[in-house]
Amino acid sequence: MTDLKDLQKICTQTRRDIVRMVHAVQSGHPGGSLGCTEYFVALYHHMMDYKAQPFDPDGKNEDLFFLSNGHISPVYYSVLSRAGFFPVEELATFRKLNTRLQGHPTTHEGLPGVRIASGSLGQGMSVAIGAALSKKLAKDDHLVYSLHGDGELQEGQIWEAAMYAAANKVDNLISTIDANGQQIDGSTDDVLAMGSIASKFQAFGWDTVHIQKGNDMEAVIAGLEEARSKTGKGKPIAVIMETDMGAGVDFMAGTHKWHGIAPNDEQLAAALGQLEETLGDY
Repeated sequence: MTDLKDLQKICTQTRRDIVRMVHAVQSGHPGGSLGCTEYFVALYHHMMDYKAQPFDPDGKNEDLFFLSNGHISPVYYSVLSRAGFFPVEELATFRKLNTRLQGHPTTHEGLPGVRIASGSLGQGMSVAIGAALSKKLAKDDHLVYSLHGDGELQEGQIWEAAMYAAANKVDNLISTIDANGQQIDGSTDDVLAMGSIASKFQAFGWDTVHIQKGNDMEAVIAGLEEARSKTGKGKPIAVIMETDMGAGVDFMAGTHKWHGIAPNDEQLAAALGQLEETLGDY
């Protein structure tokens, strides 16, 4: 468990890592990564019970996390490295040939911290449900967390999985929805409006938690702690977390345009000027 000021310093450094990684190869997804920074830092430095070394892919007697919207790998890799799963210096290999840090997380390279290949949207919840049921069968009282984009909810498999989880009382699962209102082609309302996400999950039999300020560390921690308090009561929990895509960098914030675009040299300098180096760059 880390105090609030230190968590915020980790967030700032994570955002530096994100923009530097994507800039270096002129490829990647900075927008969603920046928007989910507080969530990842809160999860790995405050909420989850896990062991970084040695890494056990099976995750027995540990809390588990599954990233479903795998394109936001920059934030995932930064936080895993800063949490001790692999050397921070390896971030410099992001998206390069023969790297373990592929654009979308994969498992065959054996990168510690990554338990599933992800990026094919809609599938992460199904995997998380399987892991949660396995823990129940093994009488392991640890929790399973998953993260999903709001645009990802347009995938039908999500709702099949949601129906299954409720019907089978998978109450050791906390699935968070990054509700930034943006996807690659524009706003989610313009592409395919989904109405009330919370109401949909409730209708499918889930309990829900709402985090209105998903880029405020105190609010994220409070929301995740509320979600944890609801586990073990017969229902899976969905956390609806409102974030700003591109949060932390003023010219990237609040727009889908930085979903999958890398900053140029001038834009990188402007972004880094807003993000203090707190833990040391790789």
